[in-house]
Amino acid sequence: MNNLNKVISRLKELKLNEPYIDNYYVPCVWLGDSGSGEKIRTNPFDFFLESIDKIHKLSLKKKIKQDDKHWSDFAIVYNMIPRLTTAYDHNNDGIINNVEGNSKLKETGTFLKCIAFLPYLVSLGVNTIYLLPVTSIGLEGRKGNSGSPYAVRNPYKLDENLSEPVLEMDVDLQFAAYTEAAHLLGIKVVIEFVFRTASIDSDLALEHPDWFYWIKEKELKNYKAPSFTADELLKIKTAVEIGHLTKLPPPHENYKNLFTKVPGKVRKDKGKIKGFLEDGSICVIPSAFADWPPDDTQPAWSDVTYLRLYTHPDFNYIAYNTIRMYDKKLAHDENRVNALWESITGVIPYYIEKFKIDGVMLDMGHSLPQPLMSLIIEKARGKNPEFVFWEENFSLDKKSKKEGFNASLGYMPFDQHVHWKMKEVIKMLAGKGSPIPFFLTPETHNTHRATERNGGINFTKFAYAVNNFLPGITFIHSGFELGEKFPVNTGLGFEEAELNKYPSDKLPLFSISSLDWNNSGELLEFFRKISRIRKDIFKENEENYKPETIIQIDNNNEHLISFIRKLSYMNHDFLFLANMHPHDNIHEAFNIKNGVNFKDLLTDSNFTIYDSKLYIELKPFEVMCGIVF
Repeated sequence: MNNLNKVISRLKELKLNEPYIDNYYVPCVWLGDSGSGEKIRTNPFDFFLESIDKIHKLSLKKKIKQDDKHWSDFAIVYNMIPRLTTAYDHNNDGIINNVEGNSKLKETGTFLKCIAFLPYLVSLGVNTIYLLPVTSIGLEGRKGNSGSPYAVRNPYKLDENLSEPVLEMDVDLQFAAYTEAAHLLGIKVVIEFVFRTASIDSDLALEHPDWFYWIKEKELKNYKAPSFTADELLKIKTAVEIGHLTKLPPPHENYKNLFTKVPGKVRKDKGKIKGFLEDGSICVIPSAFADWPPDDTQPAWSDVTYLRLYTHPDFNYIAYNTIRMYDKKLAHDENRVNALWESITGVIPYYIEKFKIDGVMLDMGHSLPQPLMSLIIEKARGKNPEFVFWEENFSLDKKSKKEGFNASLGYMPFDQHVHWKMKEVIKMLAGKGSPIPFFLTPETHNTHRATERNGGINFTKFAYAVNNFLPGITFIHSGFELGEKFPVNTGLGFEEAELNKYPSDKLPLFSISSLDWNNSGELLEFFRKISRIRKDIFKENEENYKPETIIQIDNNNEHLISFIRKLSYMNHDFLFLANMHPHDNIHEAFNIKNGVNFKDLLTDSNFTIYDSKLYIELKPFEVMCGIVF
C-alpha cells in the first residue's frame, strides 16, 4: 500500500496548502451512487480523499473474491481508455480541458481519477479492469489531438498525459497506486500491449535502428502497400490457407527497391527520426498498412510502423510474408533479431514486478511468430504462474488454448445484433461448448456502439442480460452502460459514408473526448439489477462452462431467444427468454417440464405453468429471466 499511501499524504498536503477550490464538479455515479444525471460540486481534494476512504471501507465488506487459478473464466470486465473514461467537464464550462487553469487539475482522464472511479465499478459488479494501452504515445504522424494509444513510442514507459500534474508525482507511482487500489477491492488489472508495431518516432529507433525497416526519404511520396496481380493473390491466399509458407510470392521489385539497408547513423531532426547511409543519402521509417489480406484497401496508418522481428537480405521489406505469414526461409532461429525479442519478452515481467498487473490482452497476438509468443508467455508466467493472457482473435480455436491463452475476443461484437447468429452461439454452447472462453459483448472500441443498432437502448439491455447468463466472459466496453452511440474508433464494420461521418479528429481513440456521465439513469440501473441477479443465482464454478448445463428451448420463432440453465448447485432451474424482433411482439407457449411457476426476477412477476406450458408475451427486445419452481 506504499504508493497509494503516498498519494493520500500528498492529497492531504494539497488540501491544507492549496487555495480552496469549490468549483470542481463530478458525476454522482462515480461515487457508486444511484444518482441519475446528477453532479456534485466539491473540493477536488476532498473528492479524491473521500473516494479512497470509500475504497478502504468497501474493501472490508465488499471485497470481490476470485479463484486464483480460474479467475479469468469468471471475469466481469470493464474495458476502458483511461483518458476518455474518466474525462469530465469539472469546471462546468462545456469544454474538456487538458489542464484546468492554475489548479493543475486535468479534465481529461488520469490515473488519479481512475482510482476515484473504482467505487462506481464495484457498484456494477465489475471484478476485472481491462485498460487499452497506457504506454507512451508517439507524436509523428499522430491522428487527432491526442494520438492513438496504439502508436507506442516506448513500451517500457507510461503515457505522461495520464498523470495528474497537481500531485507532482511520477506517473509510474500514480499507476502503481491505481493497481494497489484495485487490488484492495479484489479487482484484477489487465493491460493491452502491442508488440508487432511501434510509433514511427519510437525512442527505440535511435538506439536500435536494426529493429526497424527503412526507406529512402526521397521515395516516401511513392510509398504505399505493395500491390499484387490477381494470379499472385490467388497463389498467396491458397498457399496461406493450406499452411504452405515456402517461397511465398514477394512484392514486385519496384516496391522492394524503396527499402534501404539499416543506416549507420540515426538522429532526430525536428521530431522526425532520420537515418544516414554511408553514401550520405537519407532514409526514414515507413508507416504501416493492413498486413492481411494483401489486397486490403485500408489506407496506410500514419503513426505506426512494423518492427523487424527477423532479418534476412532477401526479405528487406514490409509485406505480408515478413510481418504476418512469415516465409519459412525468413522465420529461422538464426534470423531472429535477438535483442528485439529480448526487449519484447521483458516488457510484461517488468509490469508484473513494478505494477503487479494480473494479465494482458495482446493486440494481434496470434500474428506474432509462435516461438516469440511462447517466450512471452513463459517469461510472464515465470513471474506469476496465474498470469492471464487474452488474445485479440475473432476465431475460437483449441489452438489458442494449447498455446497458453486463457481467452479470445471472439466474434460476438459482430454477431450479437443478428438474431439467427445469436441462436447459433447458444446452440454451440449447449452442444460442444466453446474451445476457449470468449468475450460476451456486442461492442468493442473498434466497432459500432450497441445502442446504435436496431432496438437502441432495448437491444443494449437484451445484450447485457443474455451475456451475464451464458458461459463466457461478461464484458462492458466503457460507455456501453450509458447508452453511448458515438464510436471510439471506426476500425471494423463501418461503411464508407460512416468513415466520412467520423473523422479521426472526432474519434475518442485519437482526440480529447468524454462520455455522457450526466445521462446515466435507466440503463445503468438495469445493468446493476442484472448484476445482482447474476450474483444471487450463479457461482464462480467450472460447472458453469459445461454444455449440459444449457438447454436450448425449441420454438418456432426465429427471433425468440430461449434457454434454461440447469446447474447442480441451483435449487431451481434458471429460465431466460427474450424477443430479438425489432418491431413485433411475440406470443409464445414454452414447454417447461420441471415446475409449475415461473418468477421473472426483473419485474418480480409470477407466471403459472399450465400442463407444462408457459404462456408469455414479449415486446421487442424485452427480456424475462428468473427461476422455475
